[in-house]
Amino acid sequence: MPQHRILTTHAGSLPRPARLVELYAARVDGKPIDEDELVREGESATRWVVEQQRKAGIDIPSDGEQLREAFFLYVQRRMSGFSGTWQRPTRTELDAYPEFTAKWQKNSEGQIAVSNFEPPKATGPIAYADIDANEAELDTFAAALKELGGEFTDAFMTAPSPGIVAAAMKNEHYASEDDYLDALAEALRVEYESAHRHGYLLQIDAPDLALERHLSYADRPIGDFVGFIERVIARINSALRNVPRERVRLHVCWGNYESPHDKDVALKEILPAILQADVGAFLLPFANPRHQHEIKLFRDAPLAPDQSLIVGVIDTLTNFVEHPEVVADRLERAAEMVGDPKRIQAGTDCGFDTSAGMGRLTADVVWAKLKAMQEGARIASERLM
Repeated sequence: MPQHRILTTHAGSLPRPARLVELYAARVDGKPIDEDELVREGESATRWVVEQQRKAGIDIPSDGEQLREAFFLYVQRRMSGFSGTWQRPTRTELDAYPEFTAKWQKNSEGQIAVSNFEPPKATGPIAYADIDANEAELDTFAAALKELGGEFTDAFMTAPSPGIVAAAMKNEHYASEDDYLDALAEALRVEYESAHRHGYLLQIDAPDLALERHLSYADRPIGDFVGFIERVIARINSALRNVPRERVRLHVCWGNYESPHDKDVALKEILPAILQADVGAFLLPFANPRHQHEIKLFRDAPLAPDQSLIVGVIDTLTNFVEHPEVVADRLERAAEMVGDPKRIQAGTDCGFDTSAGMGRLTADVVWAKLKAMQEGARIASERLM
């Protein structure tokens, strides 16, 4: 069917209800919880976020990751081989901003949330062990879509990149990082293929392809980091061998947290390696003040003829609700750079609650932002298409 307007979507995670956050945080802290209550709350929250996306006019929704405590941490409960915890390296940019760091730490005290910086380690062979949990999540989303109806164009499910799991969940079992990446890619292939089999678009969340430059690779040459990207992309491509390219999108970002971000690697340094991914679309953040100028790169680094760009036009870290005209301007600029408005979609810079309770925005602001995105996409469509 010909595309007559710019479609709207987002990066995956959406606000979780307070009780669901409490249950996830308690479980991560090792406290006993009612697992049946957790499932009930997660299913109810899935219906809620699907309804809110329908009301906001989103064309391609997700389940908001309501049945996961965080965008990658959940794999420790579905895969074998993980145990214990370790402390992830802090962001190198914080060293230059002690006042900001002190205030950030103070504001985090007592927060009910799931931290991504104390993940488990790989201490045994990695394998996908709980297929039922994955199937239940896919079925819960399908039931919500069927129940709530709406004029959704498609729907997507997220799954992490093997690179973010390898970087965050320290390897203490495999002889090399390459061996660890191979095992993770093969395990994650279960989720990649299951999402496609259930009829969803697959979004692979790969903040590692930018974020790890100022974490794991902060003190190493840029060439080493680009080599990491290429090795991760090779595993992603292998894991996607049974999923059609046009049914996959890749999300890359520099971390979903508020801070100076002046240690972020420039997109121009990593884009050639990222574009090696065998996917149909790329989702990149262009709404935040650190990276919005980098949309210009797509004037000289064209996508393949069958690929599209999901343009981050909504900042997920500010409570300002973007004016629809601002959204429209960003989309018009992106269309100019890509060269064809039919090859762009409107999206968000990142998820709104990538780790339960860590999102900065309240739910009412999130829904207002999504509505503004829809209105901005309509304006841009009228002007461009």
